[in-house]
Amino acid sequence: MGEADAIRFVEWVRGAAPYFHAFRGKTFVLAFGGEVAQGELLQDLCHDVNLLAALGVRLVLVHGGRPHIEQELARRGLDSVYHKGLRITDVRALEAVKAGFGITRIEIEACLSQGLPNTPMAGAYMRVTGGNFITARPMGVVDGIDYQFTGSVRKVIAEEIIADLDQQNVVLITPLGVSPAGEIFNLAMEEAAEAVAVALQAEKLIYLCDAPGLLDDEGRLIEAITTDEAERMFNAGKGLTEDLHLFLPRAIRAVRSGVARAHLIDRDKDGGLLLEFFTRQGVGTMVTRDPLHRLRDANAEDVALLVSLIAPLEADGTLVRRPRELLEKEVERFTLAENDGVVIGCAALYPFPEEGMAEMACLVVTGDYRRAGLGERLMQHIEQRARDQGLGKLFVLTTRTEHWFRERGFVEVGPEALPGRKRDLYNFQRRSKVLMKSL
Repeated sequence: MGEADAIRFVEWVRGAAPYFHAFRGKTFVLAFGGEVAQGELLQDLCHDVNLLAALGVRLVLVHGGRPHIEQELARRGLDSVYHKGLRITDVRALEAVKAGFGITRIEIEACLSQGLPNTPMAGAYMRVTGGNFITARPMGVVDGIDYQFTGSVRKVIAEEIIADLDQQNVVLITPLGVSPAGEIFNLAMEEAAEAVAVALQAEKLIYLCDAPGLLDDEGRLIEAITTDEAERMFNAGKGLTEDLHLFLPRAIRAVRSGVARAHLIDRDKDGGLLLEFFTRQGVGTMVTRDPLHRLRDANAEDVALLVSLIAPLEADGTLVRRPRELLEKEVERFTLAENDGVVIGCAALYPFPEEGMAEMACLVVTGDYRRAGLGERLMQHIEQRARDQGLGKLFVLTTRTEHWFRERGFVEVGPEALPGRKRDLYNFQRRSKVLMKSL
């Protein structure tokens, strides 16, 4: 490994470490269609599932089986019949469904049981369990169509799944449900996954789908979206693939019912699970109840975070160096920007009430998020704090970001325009630009 590759590897591991700690002991429900449960896609998925399990993630896998079911129907000379995306399962089709799911499940279990040397699963042993965790009821007649043995989830026996997870097992769920009368019903994989995730109050519900995730009007990936925004997008019906049309409403309902996050990830993306969960940008779309980015006031426990956030800019001369002792005294002046609980930006407000002015200082956003509009949000928040204190002008001192502030309504003034106390401390050797804005 070359030195540059080694440095990148070390940086990745260090960057991923907070996620390792955050996800240990958390429950993930991973749902994927039968298309994923075969060939190289299944091999890659099992490698990533093995790594998640090794990191202490509690895993529930819910699989589909359409390709094998279709093969079984064809072998029996039967046609597939669908209505509104759901298979109509008569008595003969139910036999093909049971056989197809059986083949799919056995292949998944075999793949998860690998442990050959010189493979990502060397030395691994994952115990895979299953059971009659789902009771079902018939779908009945919809739009005059009798779904027969196609059913919907009646109840998930969550305590039994939890007991298996407590034993450090990977739980594999086949979307078949049994009624109290002993009848077997064919369930939609996406519904079974949603119901299981809600019953377990899972940390994450993940759907592997036929798209990179949700895309905006310009074809760019939407990295995070709230349930309300996602619902509006679904109702508009634009740009949704077959999988997204099925999975998105399930993701929305799951999050509204207590699942912390839902993810839509490209099933063809090699390592998609790892990239989504262990890098800041991710590769899919995350559905959340509340906006992913939020602002909050800093407190004494945040001093170390502030030091690490501003240290690189102090080192290259962009910011004036502030001793830790000073930050400890002034920490309440700071507002922090968070992304999914990780601090990624800050800004401080220093009021000069005698002159009706305030300084905005230490406006910082980490490199990965500088195009996400967080700098502007922090600026607007500081402006509003100044207005709330009855201050009429906001100024900044900068050596490198003059144009950014000019584009947002600041104009250059001389040092003589600064409040007296600030003017007395002005460093003429540093020659910072003074920019001011009326609020």
